[in-house]
Amino acid sequence: MGKIIGLTGGIASGKSTVTSYLREKGYAVIDADRVVHDLQAQGGELYQALVEHFGTEILLDTGDLNRPALAERIFSSQNEIAWSNQVQGEMIRKALARERDRLAETEDLFFMDIPLLIEQGYLDWFDKVWLVYVTEHTQLERLMERNALTEDQVRDRLAAQMSLEEKKALVDLVIDNNSKRDHLYQQIDRALEQIERR
Repeated sequence: MGKIIGLTGGIASGKSTVTSYLREKGYAVIDADRVVHDLQAQGGELYQALVEHFGTEILLDTGDLNRPALAERIFSSQNEIAWSNQVQGEMIRKALARERDRLAETEDLFFMDIPLLIEQGYLDWFDKVWLVYVTEHTQLERLMERNALTEDQVRDRLAAQMSLEEKKALVDLVIDNNSKRDHLYQQIDRALEQIERR
């Protein structure tokens, strides 16, 4: 079985820039967000479970999930949050495990991009875990610019996540993305060289 590296970060830390670069270099990357999106698409396993539980009022006229309506229902009570965490969590974990096992048959080294890798208990899946790190100030500026949010809105979103400072202590490699893109790529290249040499 090949080596598997987990990739995580925080909102606006630049994880998608890192995964794009890894793909350009020829490495396979499993994107957890894409897996979840597929599960929630019409006919998907998660889509069906959500409609069975909440009913058709969480659907748009097109039949697709109405995400704001779904979020409202999930966050309406602690019971619904607990149900969602358990059911969605299990389905996502199984789907990611299928993707991981499929790639492990053909790839010597591949990556899994999981935003909540630490929070959802995926650390033991990986040979190494990389964290794409930026300061909170950088996150704040990028999010305000990218999503046209106020500072208070951004601070609320950041407060809802485990901080990147906390995550630093739990990973094998911290990739600093506070400066220019060339510097980011150099760090990735060095890390890849070390892995490929072993």
